[in-house]
Amino acid sequence: MSRDLPPLNALRAFEAAARLNSVSQAAEQLHVTHGAVSRQIKILEEHLGVSLFVKDGRGLKLTDAGIRLRDASDEAFERLRRVCAELSQGSADAPFVLGCSGSLLARWFIPRLGRLNADLPDLRLHLSAGEGDLDPRRPGLDALLVFAEPPWPADMQVYELACERIGPVLSPRFARYEALKNAPANSLLGELLLQTTSRLQAWPSWAQKNGITADKLRYGQGFEHLYYLLEAAVAGLGVAIAPEPLVVDDLRAGRLAAPWGFSETPARLALWVPRRAADGRARQLAQWLKAELERQVD
Repeated sequence: MSRDLPPLNALRAFEAAARLNSVSQAAEQLHVTHGAVSRQIKILEEHLGVSLFVKDGRGLKLTDAGIRLRDASDEAFERLRRVCAELSQGSADAPFVLGCSGSLLARWFIPRLGRLNADLPDLRLHLSAGEGDLDPRRPGLDALLVFAEPPWPADMQVYELACERIGPVLSPRFARYEALKNAPANSLLGELLLQTTSRLQAWPSWAQKNGITADKLRYGQGFEHLYYLLEAAVAGLGVAIAPEPLVVDDLRAGRLAAPWGFSETPARLALWVPRRAADGRARQLAQWLKAELERQVD
């Protein structure tokens, strides 16, 4: 079975010499010496047990066996070149698949998607939403945009984009808005607070940062996902808590207010990219995201 195919380097040297009808030109194209090409052709002839070239004056001439092998190798190497080019082009044309939570997708990413596509037209971004079930280690995802706390996984290239800041928000449509908008933060102890089951520690964490005893907080309606929680807040159903990026557009439009501001948490908004798949597109996306996040607080 070891004689099924000759050594690839020998075939490559022969194909170039036969195609160019010159050992010297083949050596130049392959970036090796004249002697290296001659040795590879000799190895091929010994492997096959036939002569592929004969001397013709000061040059070489293909034998009948050489002509047959030249035609076959021309076809084979051309097909390899074509397929490799197609594969490379296909990889370059493939979309960059980014996973993120549905809340982040709907409330922050989609409003900025037109600007991103205009700024990074070659990225061909494809967004995949999920809630805690997205893993960039699995095939199908090129990166993950996520709020998380360090330390970072060793198998990830992590681009830190912004510190996470969370704070209570409420709508002017909320019945107690006028009473609360200028009240101190501890006035929330008298409210039934909206919460999300996907992040039960958000309210206690904020309370601790603001000198409020967390176990005195009272909770009302709960929602499975942050997106639903914030929709409830916009509808005037109560006071919710959220990361700043997810409500920045609502704050600017007056749909929500944040009378008590936002407090930093240990978490970061970060782009996770598997080291096996890290490329220039991920770096470009990270730079764009960071600039966009900085722009929103200007």
